[in-house]
Amino acid sequence: MFMNENFLLKNETAIELYECIRDLPIIDYHCHLDPAAIAKNARFQNITELWLGGDHYKWRLMRINGVPESHITGGAPDHEKFTAFCATIENAIGNPVYHWAHLELKKYFGFDGVITSENAAEIYALCNHQIEADDFNVHNLLKKSRVEWLATTDDPADSLEYHLQIKNANTPGVPKVLPTFRPGYVFEIDKPDYVVYISRLGKAAGIDITDWDSLLAALSQRMDFFAEAGCVISDHSLEPPVYDPDARVIDAEYAMGKWGYGDSLSAKEINAFKTQLLLWLGREYHKRGWVMQLHMAAQRENVWGGDAKVNAGFDCMSDVNYSLALAHFLRDLELDSFPRTILYGLNPTSDDMLAVMAGTFAGGGIRGRVQWGCPWWFNDNKTGIQKHLTTLANHGLISTFIGMLTDSRSFMSYPRHEYFRRILANQLGEWVENGEFPGDINRLHKIAADISYLNVKEYFFPERNMC
Repeated sequence: MFMNENFLLKNETAIELYECIRDLPIIDYHCHLDPAAIAKNARFQNITELWLGGDHYKWRLMRINGVPESHITGGAPDHEKFTAFCATIENAIGNPVYHWAHLELKKYFGFDGVITSENAAEIYALCNHQIEADDFNVHNLLKKSRVEWLATTDDPADSLEYHLQIKNANTPGVPKVLPTFRPGYVFEIDKPDYVVYISRLGKAAGIDITDWDSLLAALSQRMDFFAEAGCVISDHSLEPPVYDPDARVIDAEYAMGKWGYGDSLSAKEINAFKTQLLLWLGREYHKRGWVMQLHMAAQRENVWGGDAKVNAGFDCMSDVNYSLALAHFLRDLELDSFPRTILYGLNPTSDDMLAVMAGTFAGGGIRGRVQWGCPWWFNDNKTGIQKHLTTLANHGLISTFIGMLTDSRSFMSYPRHEYFRRILANQLGEWVENGEFPGDINRLHKIAADISYLNVKEYFFPERNMC
């Protein structure tokens, strides 16, 4: 039967394991949800705004299907955009969005049917009728999803006003919303608008940034501010990874000084600045007990014409080799200044390398200290998740894995955790059914629950009990 209660569960052990983990809370440690929408307990005009707004997975499929941009990010009527998506998804056999879309409508609207262009109007009316109810809002969507806490993605210059509102309100049943320190723009010393950004950062920190030392002082102040708002996570997008193991602090100081005088910088000077800034931040994260996330191999800004509003969904994988640069960076941090670190690679050709790299830099008596992060972006499909689990098991301890995240801008994306847990249960069950692991159900329950929920609690809050 189509997507029934045993969807993706192909053996009895898998069915039993999934029952053990299906209702565990969700910790979404990396997403792009809007904290303002959570603070204001936002409502939605209709299912198009809620379901399709900002979801580049769905947008990408629509473009592939020949849907004009007017019906994706443009000004077409919302019911027409919704119908265009239904006409796209009805033939998306084998694509994870097909499964996610049906799981989403079932979980949040009780729709058990099949999405087609023929019944698009019926689904549109069904969903909008429920959206009009007084209790249909962001808080209840998060409660229904069983989200315990989530981490957004935030620039060091951000005010975090909405994070602080949510924290101070402490509304029962509403998840904790933690900011993530993502200093991507701080590295862009070679960009023409860097002076504008540095001015904004300096104002946020209350420090006039004129040189290397004042830049670090401003970043330190902002990290203190983020910590007060609950931050325990940083995030870097390394694309391409530029790391010069021979760079010295004095080289970064010189580069910042030249920039301050308005002089152009050489490629070597830019790399020295980025290298030393990355090292300094990594050591700061360790001192603060923060986790460092490194996202690699994304190739961005591929859209033609420079139209920013249609940029989402135009990114792709990079084939840049970054293993040596990554290894040099992790090595140079040294064991006594090494933060817990998550490595994400967008190109699956690097899967084995990253799984092995995570084990190479394990140590310090910390369980799962370096994680090969969950299948990311183009890889969070069924085969990508299966490959990730088996590759991780081949090269390390899958039992220490911290599980899934959404990386999403949509409040309806949480069934992706269900999707992951079903595939996880099936993979564990398959190993048992094949005689590759004993059918010790208590041990299997613990492994499944650890990966789905418990490991991530311990990883981000090893000495805290905030959850």
